[in-house]
Amino acid sequence: MRHFANTLNGRFGFTLAEILAALTVGSIVLVVVLAIYSRVQDSAAALTERIDSARLPAEVLQRIAEDLDRVIASGSDTKITVESKFQSGFSVVRFEIITTVNDDKNNPQELSKITWQSNLDPLTGTLVIYRSHSGIAMEDKLLGGQKEPWQRDAFVPICDGVTMFRIQIPRGEDYLNRWTSDALPSGMVITISFAEPYKAVDGTWEVPEDEMITRTIAIDRTRKIKFTIARPEIPQAAQEANEPQEPNEQDLSQDDGAEDQNDT
Repeated sequence: MRHFANTLNGRFGFTLAEILAALTVGSIVLVVVLAIYSRVQDSAAALTERIDSARLPAEVLQRIAEDLDRVIASGSDTKITVESKFQSGFSVVRFEIITTVNDDKNNPQELSKITWQSNLDPLTGTLVIYRSHSGIAMEDKLLGGQKEPWQRDAFVPICDGVTMFRIQIPRGEDYLNRWTSDALPSGMVITISFAEPYKAVDGTWEVPEDEMITRTIAIDRTRKIKFTIARPEIPQAAQEANEPQEPNEQDLSQDDGAEDQNDT
């Protein structure tokens, strides 16, 4: 019996070297698996961050476009003002859409006033974009319904961490950073970015062009646009193929020979 027990112990037991080797191999495999998982997780986080960084600017621009589409219409008494200035090297903007109507006494009343404004946050050193809505029309689509009385003229923070918020008015080949005319501009070019800024030579903060998200918004989309239909250009080869060709001397001689044969 003692001999049989020793035989079993020798057959099923593991030596200390085998246990250490198994632990070493298992640790190496575990480290490799954890490294691969960490890389996959970092890649997924970077992709999600990139998607979110492009989604938020697009949502802000879409909100502004919806405000313009909601209040701007052909024949409405609407005024747009744009004011820009520099604050600590950052460009801050105040953009207003004011719509008025006449009451029963023919006195102008402010139907709606929407304000978009960017201010510098001294704690973070970046811009915060605010929006306010006031006027007789208390319904605000951004807040999802009717506004409470205490919410009148309240500035609601839309987003923070903005490094560029710029509104320009196209005027021919130039762009204006200020608009106070009673006439509506033809369109607006709005640029926003959350990228890391750098200091330019003139002391202002700028961001790389490939990190800017720009959207051009037409102010009055119901206006009549005159279209000019351009005459299509015909390629030279096709034009020559369509033109009637004059017969040469060889073709004439062959035609004369054929006529003589017919006469005979």
